[in-house]
Amino acid sequence: MPKYVIERDIPNAGKFTADQLQEYAQSSCSAIDSLDNKLQWIQSYVTTDKLYCVYLAPNKEMIMEHAKRGGYPANSVSEVSTIIDPTTAE
Repeated sequence: MPKYVIERDIPNAGKFTADQLQEYAQSSCSAIDSLDNKLQWIQSYVTTDKLYCVYLAPNKEMIMEHAKRGGYPANSVSEVSTIIDPTTAE
């Protein structure tokens, strides 16, 4: 399944409390369940005003539907074409 990076503009995300982050995660998991688990949330990176989320999904439309059902933005959705890391330099 293709991997996607989703950029979500969420003001003050970096100041979310543990309870707010838990609520966000529960919302995402509920949206995934409502889509019959046709996509998989890998992880998210929280920054000052954004979340960068990594998902496996069959297509971009499924990512957008997940965002709609979860009630949060998907300002940018990019399919990952390859992954590199320090071992790529060897």
